[in-house]
Order: sequence, then C-alpha cells, then structure tokens
Amino acid sequence: MSDLTVAPHEHGVIRLFTLGMRPEEAKFLREPGAADQVLGVAGLVPNQIDIFPVADLEDLGLYGYLNEGCGVTEDQLNRTDLEAVDGWVMAVRSAAFGGNAAELHPDPRLHLIGLYTEEATNWSGGAIASESAKPFSAPQAASADDTPRRVGSAVLGLVILLLIGGVLWLIL
Repeated sequence: MSDLTVAPHEHGVIRLFTLGMRPEEAKFLREPGAADQVLGVAGLVPNQIDIFPVADLEDLGLYGYLNEGCGVTEDQLNRTDLEAVDGWVMAVRSAAFGGNAAELHPDPRLHLIGLYTEEATNWSGGAIASESAKPFSAPQAASADDTPRRVGSAVLGLVILLLIGGVLWLIL
C-alpha cells in the first residue's frame, strides 16, 4: 500500500503536502471542492484539511505544528527536513475521507512531504484498588424513624373524616 492509498476506516493519519503554486492558487484550495480536485478524490470533508503558509506558524514551525498541534510523536519527525519547508502546505487528516477508501491522484504541483500518525489516546487502565472503589463501600444511610409521619397522616385522615361527617350531618 502506498502513501497515496487511503485504507477504509483509516484513523489518525496525516498526509502533508507542499504546494508548488502561487499564493492565490493555494488560498483558493480552501474553497469547498477545490482540495478534492487537486487530490483527485471526491467528497472530502473540508474542515479536516488545513492549508496555510508555513510562515504563519512563526516560532512554532512545521515541526511544532505536527508535534504539539497534531499529536505526532517526535520519533516520526525530522526537524531539519521540516524547517527546510517553506511556502504553502496542505495537511490532510484521515477524517477528511469520511472513513472511505481512496486512491489519491494529486496534481503535479503537490508533493508529499510525509505520512504521519497521530498519537492515539490510551483509554485502558488498570483496576482501581482503593477501598472507596469497591461496590457498596459508601457509608450506609441510617434508616429513618417514620413514626412521626404515620402519626401525622393518621391525624390528617381523622380530621378529613370529621369534616366529611359534619358536612353530611348538615345536609341531612
């Protein structure tokens, strides 16, 4: 599989291209459907494609953009090569393909710098060994004495019965 082949349900991959074109043409690639044309693929998700001049990154640079901004590990990056890149670049994330397989046929003015994988979040964790994590370890609430509520209900019931009896006595 080449770097220009996108596997179905690919996740966490960034393809970085240099754009050998005038700034006006590069800016135009931000328009809906324009990136589809230069990559030779239809139906890309535009908000998963970043197109910008490297100069906009200032002190961060392309290395920092990939490492700190996109979560690419340092062992995948060559600082010297990335610092040598100037002009406009296009970063295409796997999510831009919407989980579909694709074969890229880029315009000759696009040159692939590299294929980088984002660091995945490790969602696994060990068992929690603390006492408070055990089932039913919370303090049990003391059972409330409901005697006052029962007495109040009985008194209220008696008052209602007396009222109904009094009304019936007046009517008859």
